[in-house]
Amino acid sequence: MEQKMKKYQRILVTSALPYANGPIHLGHLAGAYLPADVYVRYQRKKKRDVLYICGSDEHGVPITIAAEKQKKSPQEIVDFFHFRNIKAFRAFGMSFDYYGRTSSATHHQTSQDFFRVLSAKGIFRKKTEEQLFDRKANMFLPDRYVRGICPICHQDGAYGDQCEKCGSSLSAADLQEPRSALTGEVPILRKTTHWYLPLGEWQEQLQSWLAEKTDWKTNVAGQVKSWLQAGLTDRAVTRDLSWGVPVPLDEAAGKVLYVWFDAPIGYISATQEWAQEKGDPALWKKYWQDPETRMIHFIGKDNIVFHCIMFPVMLMAHGGYILPDNVPANEFLNLEGEKLSTSRNYAVWLEDYLARFSPDPLRYYLAINAPETKDADFTWKEFQQRSNGELADILGNLVNRTLTFTAKFFANRVPPRAALDELDRRMLAVLAAAPQQVGDLLENFELRKAAAAMMDVAREANKYFNDQEPWQTVKSDRHKCGTTLNICLHALQTLAILIEPILPFSAHKLWKILALPNDLADAGWDEAGQSLLVEGQSLGEAEILFRKIEDEEIQPEIDRLRLSSPNKQSAPIVEEKKIEKIAIDEFGKIELRVAQVVAAEKVEKANKLLKLTIKLGEEERQIVAGIAEHYAPQDLIDKQIVIVANLQPATIRGIESNGMLLAAQDETGSLSILTLDRPLQCGAKVR
Repeated sequence: MEQKMKKYQRILVTSALPYANGPIHLGHLAGAYLPADVYVRYQRKKKRDVLYICGSDEHGVPITIAAEKQKKSPQEIVDFFHFRNIKAFRAFGMSFDYYGRTSSATHHQTSQDFFRVLSAKGIFRKKTEEQLFDRKANMFLPDRYVRGICPICHQDGAYGDQCEKCGSSLSAADLQEPRSALTGEVPILRKTTHWYLPLGEWQEQLQSWLAEKTDWKTNVAGQVKSWLQAGLTDRAVTRDLSWGVPVPLDEAAGKVLYVWFDAPIGYISATQEWAQEKGDPALWKKYWQDPETRMIHFIGKDNIVFHCIMFPVMLMAHGGYILPDNVPANEFLNLEGEKLSTSRNYAVWLEDYLARFSPDPLRYYLAINAPETKDADFTWKEFQQRSNGELADILGNLVNRTLTFTAKFFANRVPPRAALDELDRRMLAVLAAAPQQVGDLLENFELRKAAAAMMDVAREANKYFNDQEPWQTVKSDRHKCGTTLNICLHALQTLAILIEPILPFSAHKLWKILALPNDLADAGWDEAGQSLLVEGQSLGEAEILFRKIEDEEIQPEIDRLRLSSPNKQSAPIVEEKKIEKIAIDEFGKIELRVAQVVAAEKVEKANKLLKLTIKLGEEERQIVAGIAEHYAPQDLIDKQIVIVANLQPATIRGIESNGMLLAAQDETGSLSILTLDRPLQCGAKVR
């Protein structure tokens, strides 16, 4: 990947323009926005010339339908959602260099100029055909203005472009018993003239270009291949609508550019506006017309055909523009096992989320659960488990224990590094290798693996802390203890840089705590493995990076979705059992202790069982726990748990279990083990 990057002087990154007819939801973020933002933040830390462009798609039928429903003008609708979505994106940490809008004068001019060039070259085909017309509304009906019976699944209420019941792509002429979505009238056929882009004439050139894209994701290449095998046909670029970019021809009065044609030109017009703001109006050409620029489109899979076939053909036909180098499209994000549906309000809206929770836990969960090659599923329980079990218990625990120990025993200053032992050298090797390992994954658009690799560095650092036992060496070998904490602080500095693309808010907090002289924004990616801390320097005041998310916070979210689900069921009635009381002396016989998990693995041929090796003071034990359906073994390493330490040993599946961990389980079956909110010495009594 490094070799590929060196041949480019700059990178242009775009995210699909969201329709300005509604707020942003998690499906948007997982598909086109968070993956792009992480990639761009990483490239900035690599000190590369990268430009990130996005904006609001403000034309098309969804806008006019929203306007009609709300009895407002289309401009009022797009104005409202454009600024509302910018605010939500900003609060989520999106780092666009420029966020434009397709209703701007610059965009209208750019789109019309683009059309004029293709028209002057004789690229378009003009056709007169019969299309559905609503006599009562006195207008031709675009696809979404026609409803009827789906010819595939025979469900009534299908749109003229798609049946939401079976997912089939349709045309308005396919519908049985069509009717106008505006007036309910049965439409008639009436002749109208439109301009078409003859995609088939460009198929051979398109295939030659695509043949070079051997590193594209299989889901993208597969969808493009299926379109090419079916044969490309003419595609209309104009429509009979009052809202949109007017077709710049005298003979096309009352017609506008089809939204699929003008929306991708929005990337170009937004770049032009960015260049104007920079005071160099011609600067946009470097990013769109210089072959030394690498262009990457981040989109969802529903936009693959537009960005891999139609827009490239437009650019080829126009001439003078670069073509995309990669289109790392993602699949869809489902919600609690079902397809997201904005019409049913079966969605998690970004604004609602941010009103209750911090942005970084969501950024992390969407990264570690990214729908890269297949659809992924967002569940509130897994979100909670990932946030608590990984961000808080692994990364947050490392930060807290390192800084607390340094403040207590070394006056909150970076201790000097003395002679190194094998564990020290091994940990330093992990830190030195991490930037390359995580970076290679991000270069290859493997966000899930990159997030996991980042967290593995924190796991390794926690294990190193445990293995070096600074709570012992602070008494027996203060120099060794100082070296351990010095290297742990080095790990925190490394992690602050590595996590910044995914967890920008937490990264900046951590950088501030470390009190490094330069700003995190100035720290290069390749500096992450180097030690930037100076021995003896003062550290800032520690703070909790990730708070635990409680059950009572997410249950209302689960309940709301259940009410919106088409498969909604009444909440189960739980019979409340009477709690039998015991004497304090009986409870006193139970010895509860803090234990540290040092190893974990699945029990062979037992789907529910994990074998854990735990440290209990100076003693190591193994226990068997029925938690494999709720926790992966690697997620338990370094956790401090609570166990019953004085149970008689039991043999489970031929394995001796010497103790029992404590966990809670609710009526839905969701289980959570009991952990500590701050580190304690192993073996500490629970009382």
